[in-house]
Amino acid sequence: FSLYLAADCNAVLKALQPIFQEQGMTETVHNWEDHGYLVTYIKKNGSFANLRIHPHGLVLVDLQSYNDDMKGREEVDQLLNRVEERMKELFHSNIKRVKRLPAILRGGVIDRYWPTADGRLVEYDIDEVVYDEDSPFQNIKILHSKQFGNILILSGDVNLAESDLAYTQAIMGSGKEDYTGKEVLILGGGDGGILYEIVKLKPKMVTMVASNIDQMVIDGCKKHMRKTCGDVLDNLKGECYQVLIEDCIPVLKRYAKEGRMFDYVINDLTAVPISTSPEEDSTWEFLRLILDLSMKVLKQDGKYFTQGNCINLTDALTLYEEQLSRLYCPVEFSKETVCVPSYMELWVFYTIWKKQT
Repeated sequence: FSLYLAADCNAVLKALQPIFQEQGMTETVHNWEDHGYLVTYIKKNGSFANLRIHPHGLVLVDLQSYNDDMKGREEVDQLLNRVEERMKELFHSNIKRVKRLPAILRGGVIDRYWPTADGRLVEYDIDEVVYDEDSPFQNIKILHSKQFGNILILSGDVNLAESDLAYTQAIMGSGKEDYTGKEVLILGGGDGGILYEIVKLKPKMVTMVASNIDQMVIDGCKKHMRKTCGDVLDNLKGECYQVLIEDCIPVLKRYAKEGRMFDYVINDLTAVPISTSPEEDSTWEFLRLILDLSMKVLKQDGKYFTQGNCINLTDALTLYEEQLSRLYCPVEFSKETVCVPSYMELWVFYTIWKKQT
């Protein structure tokens, strides 16, 4: 409850006390002279409530209960309804806002809560853990969402869902490119989505390679993400593609030394770092190294596609764009913003090409 005026802490406490006491809850009151009240109510079944009354006009009620059955939820709703009714009787026109948040389930078998790139907590409609394994590199989860289908989550980061064709299309140039007869290099892309879509477009050859590409990611995706990858991960070689399970940096250096060139390089390794703190320096250095090596194997009229990050991370995106002016050769770029369904946020994608002289 947010009030227009300062709260009479004692009046609020006296008004709400009977509601909790009728539930047989034991009361403990903490009173700070200038900071209002904190009151705890504990029930014999282990459920408890915190009532926090701030003198500037904020009243908070938090309820925690071990019961997750329908009867337990109804009891919680009834208690909160009575609190809301009593507050409106007491303050009526002085209440600026009443906000009731949905219940958060803690410690459940299925984790439904995942942060967006800019740190907002999102609750997904996850109803099944499809795959959950630890590889030498990361934790790999594939969870099923009623809206988005199966979702690949790597070390707590939502990577791609079966609903996210928009991501794959954006990082391939949003349907504006002709891949027929072209040489394509994919960096990363272990979910197989980019490879699957490009193979349909009859390229000459697609090579997919990534830094520490994780065989367990491929194994999980080819079994549980087939709406995304089709059958391209069933074999590491096809008529017009090959998958190299190698570190991409030595491969890029080898291709540059051999003079091998590509019409398209698609970088699906990692998003733009969201921080410039010391622990992130290595990630920025990695991105710069990948960019330079990619430009060395990109044809003069070729294109480099990559993801950026959430549109809200303007500082991080600006820092990335500054890196583009520091490459060994001059480049130009454009960017596009796309809504990726399972990310629940707008995502920025870059097209980079060598500046024509």
